[in-house]
Amino acid sequence: MKAPPSVHSWASLFRAGNSVSGVFGVFLGSILASRGLPSGDYAIITVLHSISVMTFMFSWNALNDYVDIEIDKTNRPDRPLPSGAIALESARRGIQITGIISVISLMLAGYVSSTGSSGVGDWIPSLAIWSFALVLLFNYESSSRFSYKMKDKGLPGNIAISLSVGLVIIFGAASVSKPLDARSWVVFLIGFFYNLSREIVKDIEDIDGDEGRNTFAMRAGVDRARAVAAVLLALALAAILAPFLPFFQIFTDWHVIFVIPAVVSLMMVKPRLFATEDNAAQKLIKISMQLCLFAFLTMSLVPS
Repeated sequence: MKAPPSVHSWASLFRAGNSVSGVFGVFLGSILASRGLPSGDYAIITVLHSISVMTFMFSWNALNDYVDIEIDKTNRPDRPLPSGAIALESARRGIQITGIISVISLMLAGYVSSTGSSGVGDWIPSLAIWSFALVLLFNYESSSRFSYKMKDKGLPGNIAISLSVGLVIIFGAASVSKPLDARSWVVFLIGFFYNLSREIVKDIEDIDGDEGRNTFAMRAGVDRARAVAAVLLALALAAILAPFLPFFQIFTDWHVIFVIPAVVSLMMVKPRLFATEDNAAQKLIKISMQLCLFAFLTMSLVPS
């Protein structure tokens, strides 16, 4: 009799590390918009939003592996599905259960909002953001004739993934009834540029094993893809620094010192990128992005 899937296998299928980072993103958006830690009903809603995002990402990540099982037999044969560590039927149930938990958490957040001082009207933007993320998921993963099938269209698929990552910040801001907060949108933009660049570099890295796909690196060529990734990183750098300028005054000017480690590590990516060290480049992009997000979190918690 075959042993049941291990916790490690499920964590790998759900990409638990990346999914849990969604919890950080929600709290970051909430803290940015609140200019501090949320309290009362807003704290409860933020926690429920975090659970909803985490389980939504669990479901999306597992679905991605479920759809890509044939490609992963070549690219990543050690992944839980191609290796047989988790059966396809079990994975499908996992996708369904985590998706349902995400919906329930979102509905509970709406209930808390409706019974509190903010009212259910303040919860509507959260519902809209979650629904938009679901539309992105459908149009990215689904092979239905109603889908745009962005996963197989190169850059549009990368954009869909990057938008979904950035929206976590806005979802966090919406949890405290401030979905239009300028600080949150700045960080959304930074995260979008970082992630879009990294998605392109990851496609370059996987180009030999991506049979059956039509990635941007395949369509444009690796040299042009690297050039586009470099431009996106330059835009990320501009988005990091611009909010500290007197013209914008979105963040306190002296707080720029907190983003220095992120800026330094970001500037180290380009030499690796054009030395064709794609794996090192995409990992460094991730590190720089994490340093940047932690910097903005710190700025929101320290006095101005």
